[in-house]
Amino acid sequence: MRTLRIAAGAEAATLAVLLANLLTVHARPVTSLTGPLHGTAYLVVIAATWQATTAADTGARWYALVPGLGGLLALRRIRETPAPPPTSGTQEG
Repeated sequence: MRTLRIAAGAEAATLAVLLANLLTVHARPVTSLTGPLHGTAYLVVIAATWQATTAADTGARWYALVPGLGGLLALRRIRETPAPPPTSGTQEG
């Protein structure tokens, strides 16, 4: 979950920087640095969400695919989903 929180924050922050740069000075070095960071954070969000969720909670996985804010949406969905009941861990046989 920690990886997902960090990646979701980085994804949202880098999107904000990219949009601010686009709407103001459109400096190429900012785009060259922030673009790959945003793409990497997006991919990490998808991978971390896939690992952090159960098969029953596919909604969070779909939210993670939304560029920009998907990581934050997935985090919220994971926090709101009740945890599955624990299994006994014993096997008969």
